[in-house]
Amino acid sequence: QVQLVESGGGLVQAGGSLRLSCTASGRTFSTSAMGWFRQAPGKEREFVVAISWSDGRTTYADSVMGRFTISKDNAKNTVYLQMNSLKPEDTAVYYCALQLVRGRPFDYWGQGTQVTVSS
Repeated sequence: QVQLVESGGGLVQAGGSLRLSCTASGRTFSTSAMGWFRQAPGKEREFVVAISWSDGRTTYADSVMGRFTISKDNAKNTVYLQMNSLKPEDTAVYYCALQLVRGRPFDYWGQGTQVTVSS
């Protein structure tokens, strides 16, 4: 089993920044990738960004490209999401996720952290 704990959400004005963190514990030795998803009120959960645990390659959703940056610290089993130039449409619950096998659905999810961007 793997446990994911997120932190760093909050309320920020449009144009501001926030940094989210997610630390994995448990059976993390076979991690393929970690990523962030988000779910806004009344909408389905959507992919935001992912990072390969072995080589650091990243994949971003078009909506956040150039504004969000994902990074990782393998020694701490932690992934970070730096969010800059935030927009009201970025308001959502952000979920950290861990993938065990490349190309397969993400296997483990955090509890989510609220990000609210005011206009």
